[in-house]
Amino acid sequence: MTPSEILSDDLAEAALALRARQEPFAFATIVRTAGPTAAKPGAKALLSADGTILHGWLGGGCTRGAVKRAALQALSAGAPQLVSVAPEDLLAARGVAPGDEVDGMQFAGNGCPSRGTVDIFIEPCLPLPLLVVMGASPGAGALAALAPQFQWSGGTAMPENPGPRPPYVVIATQGQGDLEALRQALSQPAAYRAFVGSARKFARLSDTLAATGLAPAAIAAVRAPAGLDLGAVTPEEIALSILAELLQSRRRALAPTPG
Repeated sequence: MTPSEILSDDLAEAALALRARQEPFAFATIVRTAGPTAAKPGAKALLSADGTILHGWLGGGCTRGAVKRAALQALSAGAPQLVSVAPEDLLAARGVAPGDEVDGMQFAGNGCPSRGTVDIFIEPCLPLPLLVVMGASPGAGALAALAPQFQWSGGTAMPENPGPRPPYVVIATQGQGDLEALRQALSQPAAYRAFVGSARKFARLSDTLAATGLAPAAIAAVRAPAGLDLGAVTPEEIALSILAELLQSRRRALAPTPG
């Protein structure tokens, strides 16, 4: 299902434009109301990275602050948020207070005269993570072809300005410029670096890289051989094993830190 099938034209076009520019945003949808409220269930809004409503409508100012806070939290955590905005006496009757979170529901006070209750679902839409696949080997081609199916944005060279979301990098040169590709991959921040090749081959390359002054710890952090040990043989199987490891690394990075 595409955005245009579930959103108004304005919201769908704005969302697609933000996605094309690789800018984070969020959708807010009213899922439940009780008592008198200006907006009703199904009302939607598109929120910018700073929580500002760009398109759509969620009612008056009674919910705006709570929606903004929940949107910022959703974008920061990379996870949906559910917020219930209600008069404080009604919250107290339920045994909660503004700022509490119970069973995944955040609670916020509503000081508007209408005294209605509005439950809002906030869904973050983060830029696709960038996967840089360096090399023209069969394995590189198989990985580049498969990655978009798992929500990766593709590239073949390290970005000049990676920004706050460093890329994931796979060196699949396989004998054609291995050292230069590794130097490039180690020259800028990356969330993940892996080398397609045997551990013995990478050990030889590591010695050469260290002799040029690159930090041994950075070299040692490169995963070699790339991918989970699935017994992969063909380029397509190798690509699948690398994607499995990429997914594992990506999900671990998003996992909440144990408190």
